[in-house]
Amino acid sequence: MHKNPGLAFAELSERALALSDNAATHDRISLRNYERDTEIGAFQQERGNTQRIRFNAVVEIAPREMTSRDDVDHILSYDTITEAIDTALGEERLNLLETLAERIAELILRDSRAARVYLRIEKLDRGPFELGVEIARDRSQLSSEMKSADPVPAQVVFLGTEALESAHLERWIYRLSAAQPTAIIVVAPERVPQCPRVADPVARRRIALLAYEYAAWALAGRDGRCSVVSSRTEIDWALRNAHLAVWAPSKLVLDATDPSPADPDHPVVLAGWLRDRLQGERLIVVGADIPEGVEATGLAPDALLP
Repeated sequence: MHKNPGLAFAELSERALALSDNAATHDRISLRNYERDTEIGAFQQERGNTQRIRFNAVVEIAPREMTSRDDVDHILSYDTITEAIDTALGEERLNLLETLAERIAELILRDSRAARVYLRIEKLDRGPFELGVEIARDRSQLSSEMKSADPVPAQVVFLGTEALESAHLERWIYRLSAAQPTAIIVVAPERVPQCPRVADPVARRRIALLAYEYAAWALAGRDGRCSVVSSRTEIDWALRNAHLAVWAPSKLVLDATDPSPADPDHPVVLAGWLRDRLQGERLIVVGADIPEGVEATGLAPDALLP
């Protein structure tokens, strides 16, 4: 911590200069008062409503050879900062500013020209004041996994009711775990016992998603090779470690920033939405019809994997 307490409320650029260990050798670029409307917050009243978020950032540039070329391709662009903010906001709905700040810093530091990031994020509409967080992150703090792109699953596999009831299910799981360890399984929703019928669309949607959770855990309970995943972090971990993952969709669907996330009442459409979101290579549908408009390969429950 710096000895001057006044820096706690100083401009971010002043703090960056005072706290830097290499003040004389690092150039800096800054972004000030960049505002976005987004949905964020841990409280229920913050769901379904957008609020203004203000971003300030200072990025220290890694030392490089001096060049007289006036070429934007040879510098760290301001767009790197704004694109990192927009990407982090677009990935999923978040509860905490702290999580948002970490993700933005990580995205900026993936550019090898960025050495250190100072980031301040503030909520402007929570009262007659401003609430915020401030972080400083160094590129050396990133793991090798963070410095690389997110893994992409080879395929998303939807198992329909016919597949789940097939005598060949165990063979399917075996082939998936052996041949396609980076597959993500989406299971047809089961009928939840004593599931109430409700008129409220929000409650009905959440209950529909619970049916997928029920089915995912039921499959994992039947076969220990399957790991249930719900968040993007869990999915990425499973893919990196070659764990066969069964998707429990509630978190990603409810936290999606898409204008119209896939309707959980249409299981294959929901599986296609996940494939597109993860940029998967293909969607394989086993034991279920493929709706019009969904690009997928259909297989019978007794077929072998290609």
